[in-house]
Amino acid sequence: MDIKSLLQLTVEKNASDLHLVVGSPPTLRIEGNLLVVPNEPIETPEIIGGQIKELLTAEQLERLSVNKELDFSVSFSEKARFRANVYTQRNSYAAAFRRIPLDIPAVDGLGLPKLLHTFVNLRQGFVLVTGPTGHGKSTTLAAMLNEINTNRASHIVTIEDPIEFVFKPIKSIISQREMHEDTHSWPVALRSVLREDPDVVLVGEMRDFETIAAAITVAETGHLVFATLHTNSAAQTIDRIVDVFPEEQQGQIRLQLSNVLEAVFSQRLVPSVGGGRVVAYETMLGTTAIKTAIRDGKTHQIDSIIQTSAEAGMSTLDSSLANLVREGKITIEIAQSYSLRPEELTRLVRK
Repeated sequence: MDIKSLLQLTVEKNASDLHLVVGSPPTLRIEGNLLVVPNEPIETPEIIGGQIKELLTAEQLERLSVNKELDFSVSFSEKARFRANVYTQRNSYAAAFRRIPLDIPAVDGLGLPKLLHTFVNLRQGFVLVTGPTGHGKSTTLAAMLNEINTNRASHIVTIEDPIEFVFKPIKSIISQREMHEDTHSWPVALRSVLREDPDVVLVGEMRDFETIAAAITVAETGHLVFATLHTNSAAQTIDRIVDVFPEEQQGQIRLQLSNVLEAVFSQRLVPSVGGGRVVAYETMLGTTAIKTAIRDGKTHQIDSIIQTSAEAGMSTLDSSLANLVREGKITIEIAQSYSLRPEELTRLVRK
C-alpha cells in the first residue's frame, strides 16, 4: 500500500496516528491502542524510503539527510491534515503521522471544563497547556484560539513546528508561521512577533531557555500568550521552566513568571468504559498564593494550594479522575494507572 493509501486508511479508521518502522507492518493507533494494518508487508528501508520521498520536497529531503529527523505537515484531501515526523533509527528512516481534523472543535464539545472560557477572555498573560504527547494539547489550544477568532477582532499569530490546525478568519485575522518554511528559528520568530502587532500569540512548543524567555517577554509586554510543555503536573511545569535557565538567572525567571502566569491546564485522554477516551485534567490558576509560591521558589507547596482552592476553580488530576470514576465513565483500575497519587485517588473515590 502506498503512503497516500495508508493515510486514507488512517482517516477512514478514525485513527489518531500512523507509524512506519522497519521490521513491522504499518501500524495505526486507534483510541490509544496500536493495531497493525492487516495484510500489509513488513516495512523495509527501501519501502519506507519510497513512501517518505513521495511526500517531501527536495529541500526537505536535504534537511532530513543533514539533521536525521524532520517535522512537517501534510495536507491530505478534504478530510484531514497530518503532522509528520520522520526520524532515523538503526540507520534507517521511520515516520509517525498524527491526524489533524480539518474542523476545529469547540471547547464545550471536547468535554473540557467551562473554566477554559475564562482563559479565552483574557487580554494578556501566559496560559500553558501541558501533558504527555498524544493527549490532546494541540486540539485544546486550537479550540480556545478559534473561540477568540469567533468572538472578537484580534490579530492571532501562531508559531508552530509544523502548522497543525489551519484557522479560517472569522472576526480575527490570523498569521500562522511554520518553522523552517516561514521562519528560521523560535527565538527569531518570537523576537519579530512584537513587531507584527499581535494581540494573541501561540507558541507551539517551548523547547529551550531562549524560547521560554522570549515567550515570557511577549506576555510581559501586554499580550496573551498560549504555549505547551510536555509535563505531567502544574508544579512540574513550573520546575521545568525554571530549571532550563542557568542558576544565576532562575530567581529573575521566577519573578517574571509569577507576574505573567494566568493558568496551567494539564490534561490526559483516558480510556473510557464505553470506548473512546475522556479528558481528565489538572487546573492551576495564577492566584496570589500560587504567584507567591513561584516567586519564592516553593513549588512543593503548589499541589497543596491546588487541593485547597477548589472554590477558585482549581482542581487536581486525582480529583478529576475520581469524578470520572464516580460518574461511571472510567474504571478505578484505569484511574489508578493515570493517577500521580493513587492513594489520594482511592480516598477521593470513597468520599
